[in-house]
Amino acid sequence: MTSNQTAPSDPTQPVPSTADAAVIVADALTRRFGRFTAVDRVSFAIRRGEIFGFLGPNGAGKSTTIRMLCGLLRPTSGHATVGGCDVDREPERVRQRIGYMSQKFNLYRDLTVQENLTFFGGVYGLNRDRLRERVPYVLELAGLHDLENQLTGTLSGAHQQRLALGCAILHEPPILFLDEPTSGVDPISRRQFWDLIQNLVGGGVTVLITTHFMDEAEFCGRIGFISGGKLMALGSPADLKRSAVTEDIFELAAPVFRGIREKLTGLEGLASSAFFGAKLHLYCRTGRYAVPDLERTVRERGVTDATITAVSPTLEDAFIRLAEATVGQ
Repeated sequence: MTSNQTAPSDPTQPVPSTADAAVIVADALTRRFGRFTAVDRVSFAIRRGEIFGFLGPNGAGKSTTIRMLCGLLRPTSGHATVGGCDVDREPERVRQRIGYMSQKFNLYRDLTVQENLTFFGGVYGLNRDRLRERVPYVLELAGLHDLENQLTGTLSGAHQQRLALGCAILHEPPILFLDEPTSGVDPISRRQFWDLIQNLVGGGVTVLITTHFMDEAEFCGRIGFISGGKLMALGSPADLKRSAVTEDIFELAAPVFRGIREKLTGLEGLASSAFFGAKLHLYCRTGRYAVPDLERTVRERGVTDATITAVSPTLEDAFIRLAEATVGQ
């Protein structure tokens, strides 16, 4: 294990005592498909009213973990409970206690907003009186009260996502699983979507969410970083920034970036580098450089028009360093 990597939970040990008050508990949860291990002895516990985020590369095992916790996929080994119910032995009871929003939009596009809500209310077993009470509430909460008669397939992407969330919470589940719920949605709509989530959490709902947006991950109380099916790091956003990024970070801006990384290859004290939009982040050994020293060294490497600034680590920096640390493991 590299020095900049947070130690994973030991799956051979019991889940910590905080699990006693947890509504979601995974203990050495494992799923194999033939010889391929998609989820490898993952252990964590999530408290009531917590927003817990999953971060990790595509194919890391995030969605597979969620599907097991939702009772949609049987674990190969290990144990998990959701809302006090065993996901392997009591999948139907689990599904009664959760709301699930998958990556793929799965509502009926040829039904209206109202018809979709009515249909899913029936699936969740809500009687007519309860539906009459819940549907207007969900329409108002999701900002869809003027669109109830519109065909779902004609809604904007943001409105479709709100409707999908509305269907997931129609039966007032205490636990929500949201698998990349804002993929393809514009930044303003994403923020409005998160306002809905935080309102639900304020009412005691527990949320497990996967996302690739670092600004969204900052809203999570804790984050689990999963790679290659293993839970590699677990903590608050601030904890992960401190533990995953042990180097000094410098941000390099230049008019032209072509060839810059190649020119800096082998630079003494440079552990890694990564592009952040129109900037390049340099991860340098702690204390090795002050800004003037690094600017001079970079110029000597042929990068003559660069401006360098010392910056604090972001969650994206932590994500990059954790991903690099797990390559080849």
